[in-house]
Amino acid sequence: MEKFKTLLSREFAQTKALLRGMPAVTMALFVISVIGMNLLANKSIDTGVSWLALDAGILLSWLSFLTMDITVRRFGPKAAIKLSFIAAFINLLLALILFIASRIPGVWGESFVEGSEDVINTALNNTFAGTWYVVMGSTIAFLCSAVVNNLLNWALGKALKSRGFGAFAVRSYVSTMVGQFVDNMLFSLIVSLNFFGWSILQCVTCSLTGMLVELLCEVVFSPIGYRIARRWEKDNVGEGYISLISADAQNAAPADATNNA
Repeated sequence: MEKFKTLLSREFAQTKALLRGMPAVTMALFVISVIGMNLLANKSIDTGVSWLALDAGILLSWLSFLTMDITVRRFGPKAAIKLSFIAAFINLLLALILFIASRIPGVWGESFVEGSEDVINTALNNTFAGTWYVVMGSTIAFLCSAVVNNLLNWALGKALKSRGFGAFAVRSYVSTMVGQFVDNMLFSLIVSLNFFGWSILQCVTCSLTGMLVELLCEVVFSPIGYRIARRWEKDNVGEGYISLISADAQNAAPADATNNA
């Protein structure tokens, strides 16, 4: 029990240091991208092709993955995973607020269309409030893909060793490609297959096409991400968190050695 309390206290201290060290604008963009892509996932894109299905969440999901790639490079995968869970928690809080707002009597400004007020107002309420399966599916898909992306990005970084743009690009492109496929496929199987009437073929093509679109966005914006990562290193961004986890690791090592002896 005492070891559990110590571990919990250590994790709490590390999380506080991480939130203090994470640049506010980057964290804000990350949270906004998570909220936005989950809200936009409610809208299907009409591609004009029967076997090709996409949702509008692809417009923002690339930003979440680029932010995680930058965070992994500077802070490590554990920090990026923690921030992903924090962003998902904030998204769930907002979903709850939107649900409450949808149940409050009143009308949306866009519902004032003569003869259609009730129908439009109900549709807007349902859109912003979301449905439990969309919220559940998007949350599960995002968290699983975040863990996959962050761990794979870190492993590739360890293997490549270089800190140049080439290595940053490879680890970002590969981890984004795999992570985005996991995200799209899980959401499609949980939500679209069971509630939107998609076929397995549509789920697979959506996952692959969405992955390619988001990978293209990563390719376009990765030079900016690399410059941000280099700037963080030059300015010692998050040094307090990095020093803390290094000290905790060193303090834990003698204890482990003693226990093994």
